[in-house]
Amino acid sequence: MNSEHIEAVLLMRAVTGAEREWPELRFFAAWPNGGHRSKRTAGLMKAEGVRRGPPDYWFPVQRGGFVGLVIELKTQTGRPSPEQREWIAHLREQGWRAEVCKGWEQAWAVLRDYLAADGCEDAREAA
Repeated sequence: MNSEHIEAVLLMRAVTGAEREWPELRFFAAWPNGGHRSKRTAGLMKAEGVRRGPPDYWFPVQRGGFVGLVIELKTQTGRPSPEQREWIAHLREQGWRAEVCKGWEQAWAVLRDYLAADGCEDAREAA
């Protein structure tokens, strides 16, 4: 089991444990893009529209002038790929808060900070 998987599991444990306090966390979800797959499975996923680069986690809830939050989760030594950097830049241009986080604790801190921001201000007006 790779360490990014462990970080992801720990993040989701924190998220699930906080859903009572923040019910909107039910909309925090992983984008099943990474991981090792057989060539057949990878081919099927590509045919269905899976692309390289989208961030690992999506939270389509407006806060603090942002459309939503996306998180690319990395290990302490991990770095985003060129495709991931392109997606992050594009999402930021579109009004999303997009972060690369080293480890589940940093990702959880970013998510808590996002949840604490003021609510549903129109992201287009804030840009």
